[in-house]
Amino acid sequence: MNILLMGPPGAGKGTQAEKLVADFSVLHISTGDMFRAAVKNGTELGKEAKKYMDAGGLVPDAVTIGIVKERLAQPDCAKQGFILDGFPRTKEQAVALDGILKDLKLKLTAAVNIAVPDADLVKRVTGRRICKACGATYHVIFNPPAVEGKCDKCGGTLYQRDDDKEATVIKRLEAYHSQTAPLIEYYKHEGVYKEVDGTQHIDKVYAGIVAAVKD
Repeated sequence: MNILLMGPPGAGKGTQAEKLVADFSVLHISTGDMFRAAVKNGTELGKEAKKYMDAGGLVPDAVTIGIVKERLAQPDCAKQGFILDGFPRTKEQAVALDGILKDLKLKLTAAVNIAVPDADLVKRVTGRRICKACGATYHVIFNPPAVEGKCDKCGGTLYQRDDDKEATVIKRLEAYHSQTAPLIEYYKHEGVYKEVDGTQHIDKVYAGIVAAVKD
């Protein structure tokens, strides 16, 4: 199976990808992992990407698409199948991905979108708390510590990351929607779009993804 996993920040893509990898032995390919591998391996595109990453800028499409092509061209992708996470983010990137897959004689099985309403996402993400000492993660509603503000594991102080503050989360969601709405239409037109209700229990979301892919 070659899956594109879509969904807004906080939808649980990482958790679901882990479960798919464990059950089906597919490769989980995230944009971040690809960039880090290309930089580590010292490829020409990796060196190019590093310039932008070091400067804190966005890696241009041409470089990102090149790195994706390098990764998907490796034999393990054709042999094991893959889950793409974080790419494509725009319609232009989706068109480029189609070209890459055609060149490599690979085909996308499904583009699965984990759909969660914005209000639920804001609640999920803004409630997250991290331990300053050991990095353990809690949630004020879904996974609260025994003592408010204190880590159960080491007694460290819990804090809220800047990325998890409401104004930042809302801004990230706005950017996601403006980029992703055209992607949803694109994959509907291609006939591979599947949507799963991400408000359900993790196991039900997973069962929905597996059913969508098998379908």
